[in-house]
Amino acid sequence: MTAGATIYALSSGAPPAALAIIRISGPDAGVALTALAGKLPEPRRASLRNLRDPASTDILDRALVLWFPGPDTATGEDLAELHLHGGRAVVRAVEAALAGIEGLRLAEPGEFTRRAFLNGRMDLAEAEGLSDLLFAETEAQRVAAIRMASGHLSRQVEAWRREVLRLSALVEAELDFSDEDDVPEHAVDAVGEGIGALAGEIDLALARPRSERLRDGIRVVLAGPPNAGKSTLLNALLQREAAIVSDIAGTTRDVIEAPVALGGIPFVLTDTAGLRDEGAEEIESIGIARAQDAIAAADIVLWLGAEGDGPSHPALWEIEAQIDRTGVPRETKQVARHRLSAKTGQGLDVLVADMVATAQTLLPASNEVALNARQHRLLGECAFALHGAEAQTDLLLRAEGLRLARHALDQLLGRTHVEDMLDALFGAFCIGK
Repeated sequence: MTAGATIYALSSGAPPAALAIIRISGPDAGVALTALAGKLPEPRRASLRNLRDPASTDILDRALVLWFPGPDTATGEDLAELHLHGGRAVVRAVEAALAGIEGLRLAEPGEFTRRAFLNGRMDLAEAEGLSDLLFAETEAQRVAAIRMASGHLSRQVEAWRREVLRLSALVEAELDFSDEDDVPEHAVDAVGEGIGALAGEIDLALARPRSERLRDGIRVVLAGPPNAGKSTLLNALLQREAAIVSDIAGTTRDVIEAPVALGGIPFVLTDTAGLRDEGAEEIESIGIARAQDAIAAADIVLWLGAEGDGPSHPALWEIEAQIDRTGVPRETKQVARHRLSAKTGQGLDVLVADMVATAQTLLPASNEVALNARQHRLLGECAFALHGAEAQTDLLLRAEGLRLARHALDQLLGRTHVEDMLDALFGAFCIGK
């Protein structure tokens, strides 16, 4: 990645489409736009121009062009946009013309957003929110990503950072000017109380549900003995044939995972091999072992076996399935959370509503910011440093604790960063973003 180079890329969807948007960012963006459009348009006003190949002067397209002089742009650099007709040939021709201009190169994945971060147009938490927004598939994921990308967490972290700085200043004043009249009385006690209050506030944020469940989905495992109706129920919840349904015991031999959105909430439904102690051959035994691992990692277990025979799990739901079957011996559960027929649909809506309601208690509230693993770790380091500082009576050690807390918050926002981490984050973006 060449620092300071001017980059370009298709930033809209893959052609063919009604429109195609090519973005150009960097010190030579204005040169490139002039080369294609003849002259720079008025800043921030769309202008209709003939785009010509600088080498052959052939017309490439008649398009809208926009010019955004830096640094007040999305990337913090000079930025141009070409709004083309969205045919493949048009896009290829314009990209080829740009490639022929000296100083320009095709952008790498996530490079536009990375430049916005490096130029101070967004912090790392906002960039992570934008990444989540690009991959959002459910309404809950979209809402959470919008809050993160809009800076809700960043503003909260910045407020915590200002409080840490204020407390640090009080400690430094007590260290350096304890004999002066303008130092507040009982500063040591006041700082200790302030540190405790701030640590308590951060502890509350750490106790909230994390973003992993929101991103990966609430894990619901369907478990029970062979022929209990697990695969039929999975297909009914998905409203498609994802698992083979057969009366032959042991048909499902491996874990089958299928993502689905129910009520705007992401779920991962897992059909497992029938659990039995005897009669399972080698391959089926491997499937049973994997089923037990899936149950251990589940948020909810739908148990379709005999009442009371289910695995030990804090969220095991007794499900009486196949209630439509007649003339076949079927155990009636005394305390079933749900009674249903996946074949006829009876009771299915009630089960789904219960799953959605339970998932809402496991996910961050819509008005809260969900921390990802990196943010949670760093905020935890901040809280640990604050609790350590609160317990100290030695002012030098208390000052060091506050410094460590501030450093953790700086890392969270990306004010101190590691290149490998940035490569991993922005490398997951698409080209042109």
